[in-house]
Amino acid sequence: MKRKIFGLSGKLIAGVLLLSVLLCCAISYMGYREFTTVLEEEYNRSAYEIAETAKTYLNPDRLEEYLKTGQVDQEYLEIQDKLDALVISTNSHLIYVTSLSNDYTTSTYIFDAVHPDTGFTRYELGYTAQDMDPAYQEEVEQIMTTGQLSAVYFYSYTKASGAHTTAAIPVHNSAGEIVALLGVEKAMTALENARSTYVLNVLTITIVAVGLFLLVYIAFLRRQVVSPILSITREAQRFAQDNAAQPEVLAQIKKTDEIGVLARAIGKMETDIVRYVENLTAITAEKERIGAELNVATQIQADMLPRIFPPFPDREEFDLYATMTPAKEVGGDFYDFFLVDEDHLAVVIADVSGKSVPAALFMVIAKTLIKNHAQVGMEPSQVFETVNNQLCENNETGMFVTAFLGVLEIATGRFTYVNAGHNPPLVSAEGQPFDWLPSKRGFVLAGMEDMRYRQQEIALSPGSCLFLYTDGVTEALDPENNLYSEERLKEFFNRPEMANRSPEERLRLLHDDITAFAAGTEQADDITMLLLQYNHKRRRDEHGGTYH
Repeated sequence: MKRKIFGLSGKLIAGVLLLSVLLCCAISYMGYREFTTVLEEEYNRSAYEIAETAKTYLNPDRLEEYLKTGQVDQEYLEIQDKLDALVISTNSHLIYVTSLSNDYTTSTYIFDAVHPDTGFTRYELGYTAQDMDPAYQEEVEQIMTTGQLSAVYFYSYTKASGAHTTAAIPVHNSAGEIVALLGVEKAMTALENARSTYVLNVLTITIVAVGLFLLVYIAFLRRQVVSPILSITREAQRFAQDNAAQPEVLAQIKKTDEIGVLARAIGKMETDIVRYVENLTAITAEKERIGAELNVATQIQADMLPRIFPPFPDREEFDLYATMTPAKEVGGDFYDFFLVDEDHLAVVIADVSGKSVPAALFMVIAKTLIKNHAQVGMEPSQVFETVNNQLCENNETGMFVTAFLGVLEIATGRFTYVNAGHNPPLVSAEGQPFDWLPSKRGFVLAGMEDMRYRQQEIALSPGSCLFLYTDGVTEALDPENNLYSEERLKEFFNRPEMANRSPEERLRLLHDDITAFAAGTEQADDITMLLLQYNHKRRRDEHGGTYH
């Protein structure tokens, strides 16, 4: 981890160093160019001043005469002496006066003053030079034709002359005609020396400035950036190993910038994580405890429902099967069946409002009360009226139960039933399609005291089937939120392949059909089903016994 932090420090230093060098190089280059330009312009201006001075020494009206005669008189010699003295006093290389050919390619020398230190040979009067430099020729032509000075200055470097600049001006006679060109070649030795000195000084200053800056910057970087980051990193590494918060370590970083914000955020994060882990541990333990208790409750609830099939192996007059699949660990639905006596079979199905533990507890109470009262021989309507009043007592939670209770008289097939707000069952006579059982839906149990429930009855013939269910069947949803529906339920039982199947087979196939319909959609409600099949009547012999 330290290597990565120092790597970050090195990257920051390298970046700043590179930026500093580039910036210094750019500034130095710009300064160098500006310095050179100024000096070159100054030298060129000085050359023009020398040229103007030399021009005052001339007698322009006699220049053509000198060329024609080739004769040197006293005036010529005096002018030459003045030009020679001017070359030396101004430290110029050359001062010359030439006449140019019409095509400006050939120049004939009239005067030529040469500094003795240059080693150049003086051109005598009438000396003709050819092959003029094309760039210089173009400027000379412009000067000789317009009489104006060149817009550029000439700078060149040769092995013989070194660095030098050239100034050229036209020479006019008394009639205003341009009769010659006066040129001055000014040495720029000082410029070259100044350049070298400038470059050396700039490099020295740059190196010293960058070095000092880097020392200060590195010290600042380590104190203000690297050291706090190292502290944050070490604390984060320690916390990852120990899982113990030490916010006081990061609290020592008093910075108000992003690093300070990061330190405080990590300190708070450590405290929050420790607190969260403690809470999570407690919650997990509590969840495990609740889960274990729910598992016990699930088992207890399952044990309360009849689960052994066939339930009455010695009774061939009827057959039944029932299932309950809770949506949660424990559910609020329940079914029940029991013999009131040898000739009466009671079946119950109910749905408690709500889910989970409260519904399960209310379900236990409701189931127990219904069974206790039904087993003493009460009519189904009396059972519900009594149970309703008992459930209404101290029902501060406002829970209620939809329920269906029916009692089958086995000897006759008479089925007496009462409905407390529950789904209507499906019934089928032997060989007939399933249809809805005529059922007057009364008020739910535990909803209001002193309710009256209407008792109804039908006659079941041998081969008849009665299907009881909760709304978890018809209200099962597919991925598009479509209901399984009562129509689909009725259609399922009336399929040809459902004929002549046992109650167990029918309910298992129905459960598979609901599962396929849901296509993975989470179950929202308990699914409870009970199917009663009436096989034949129970008859009595003359001695009061029974036979089949």
